[in-house]
Amino acid sequence: MRRPLVGVLTTLLLGGAAATGIAAAPAGATTQTADASRASAPQAKAKAKPKAVDFAGTVALSNCSGSLIRLPNSADSDPGLVLTNGHCLETGMPGPGDVIVDQPSSRTFSLLNSTAGRAATLRASKVAYATMTDTDVTLYQLTTSYAQIKKSYGINALSLSADHPAAGTPIKVVSGYWKRIYSCNVDGFVHELREGDWTWKDSLRYTPSCNTIGGTSGSPVIDVNTGKVIAVNNTGNENGERCTENNPCEVDENGNVTVRRGINYAEQTYGITKCVTAGNRIDLSLPDCTLPKP
Repeated sequence: MRRPLVGVLTTLLLGGAAATGIAAAPAGATTQTADASRASAPQAKAKAKPKAVDFAGTVALSNCSGSLIRLPNSADSDPGLVLTNGHCLETGMPGPGDVIVDQPSSRTFSLLNSTAGRAATLRASKVAYATMTDTDVTLYQLTTSYAQIKKSYGINALSLSADHPAAGTPIKVVSGYWKRIYSCNVDGFVHELREGDWTWKDSLRYTPSCNTIGGTSGSPVIDVNTGKVIAVNNTGNENGERCTENNPCEVDENGNVTVRRGINYAEQTYGITKCVTAGNRIDLSLPDCTLPKP
């Protein structure tokens, strides 16, 4: 995973790249048994007029990036939600199979405006949901509502798409921590992405120009055609190792393993929309909810 920045700096994994915000690793792929198939990926939709994408609604954490998001059925009066990675959780990375719900938290987030200036400091009331099993997400519930944030700071939340994205979609990965926007396309989807002890399902693979680095963990991945969040940035293969931490590998339906050095990934978020009910409350018992349960 794109480790929380404190860990990255401590171990000096990023070297000069961390200081500049520029990744130097070349993009390439080493197929160890067979290339992961892209045949099952949804086809790209018809071209739409691109939406302007900036930093408004993104947040900077102490060690990661994130975004203020709202669901299709969220009300203005609902408490806001901040989306980031499971491995950015302040209490440490959840182990395989761990699912955290309704854990008290007072973590703060710097809410950014369109030019990456700090518009406000937001505070969590709890970790509504967090896991690194099947996906890599944390959802924080805030002490303030969307309406209060809009009235006080003039910032709207980013909308979370309820649809599976399509291969070829132009995207932007917006890092509130680095105040940097990466542009590329959805290259395809991965049956299983394995890294260390963790396995993620149906991960989204970027084309090479999204060369994300430590501190970009948790960044929203925005569909340029719709302006909606379709995934959360979480990892990349740094030096070509096979299935180790910071070196995820792709595993297809037949167990074939592919390693793509320098290529980066995100976890899709449309499934979250099936697990939230009135009042922005996480309800894992909803019939279409497939998020892991405690």
